Amino acid sequence: METSPITIRLTPDEALVLSDWLERVQMTDLDRMVDDPAVWAPIHKIAGTLDKALPCIFASDYAEWLEAARQRLRPAAEEEADAS
Repeated sequence: METSPITIRLTPDEALVLSDWLERVQMTDLDRMVDDPAVWAPIHKIAGTLDKALPCIFASDYAEWLEAARQRLRPAAEEEADAS
């Protein structure tokens, strides 16, 4: 098996939305979803990497940053349905 690291590139918006989702999932009953303890290592690594890369998660206007990122990532069809 290949041993070189795998790199995943995300836009800042993708990283912010994923970071928020991971945080919320980790705070719920994630143990029911995670059937193998080995999964925790990559989950924590991804969450930690995102936390370090996103200083805005500690900003007082974090909710506004997050909502703006979500809006930019939502498909245009969903925006049209919301407008109707």
